[in-house]
Amino acid sequence: MHPDPDHSQQLPDRNLALELVRVTEAAALATAPLVGSGEKEAADQAAVDGMRYMLQSIQMDGVVVIGEGEKDEAPMLYNGEHIGDGSPPEVDIAVDPLEGTTLAAHGMPSALAVIALSARGTMFDPGPCVYMEKMAGAPPIADLLDLDRPLGETVKLIAERKGHPVSDVMVVVLDRPRHEQGIAAIRAAGARVRLIPHGDVSATLLAVTERSPVDLLWGIGGTPEGVISAAAVKCLGGQLLGRLWPRDDAERTAAREAGYELERVLDRDDLVAGNDVFFSATGVTDGDVLQGVRYPSAGGATTESLVTRSRSGTIRRIMATHDRAKLRAIGGERY
Repeated sequence: MHPDPDHSQQLPDRNLALELVRVTEAAALATAPLVGSGEKEAADQAAVDGMRYMLQSIQMDGVVVIGEGEKDEAPMLYNGEHIGDGSPPEVDIAVDPLEGTTLAAHGMPSALAVIALSARGTMFDPGPCVYMEKMAGAPPIADLLDLDRPLGETVKLIAERKGHPVSDVMVVVLDRPRHEQGIAAIRAAGARVRLIPHGDVSATLLAVTERSPVDLLWGIGGTPEGVISAAAVKCLGGQLLGRLWPRDDAERTAAREAGYELERVLDRDDLVAGNDVFFSATGVTDGDVLQGVRYPSAGGATTESLVTRSRSGTIRRIMATHDRAKLRAIGGERY
């Protein structure tokens, strides 16, 4: 006679992340022929088209919260667009079909295709605020993150926690004039800086990935990318803090009138409140976190993806080999 089942355990359910990887793979494969072409807009459009094509196949009632812009400005995957076949579950969607358009266009490292999902109504809407100050780190230093503490003190605390000299601490920062004081503070504390030209979702992944050469992400970058990064951090572990950073008085006034608290520090759960978050990223060009699309043979292509879900905590790296002729027969010349 069989023992009674343990009703305290839930049966396995549908893991949307395993369907989303096909979406980011499609965006990466569609973009890859334009890597190094110098054509930013064409590369971005190819990524959008590849992602949109594959999203049609997913059973969900999705609304794009973080997309390619407003409806009149974006041809597809615009904010507010409904995605999927309309069946449950109801989800918020954050997409960056090509994170690092300039990186891809110039054949530079770390361009990604990225998507995140969570339950309807759980993703932060940045409203008029295009930028936010961000800080992100892996689980061992998550409790040390603080946007109000002097940056030099934080890197010293990180070194102490890790048992390393402060000279071993590496902070990844977007190379922008607005970061000059912060960079000087990091270096004055004895730590080092890795400057990147673009791609702060990729940089966040690097900051929270195990055995990474980077200990901390800091800087002012895009708010939409902050929401996507928060989804990734909820799945991978660690912490991301963000504070809205209006670019001028007009944006500051618009944000306050819309009810945003500009002094408030938002953590990963404020930016993505859902308890069941799905995240997928596929490399377009080679980077520290993911290998880009490669063509090992005349008719083949390979991709590497990072796929994860917050509820289970499972992190998958998926290496895939694609037959481009068969993909073209199904999906047309985008492949």
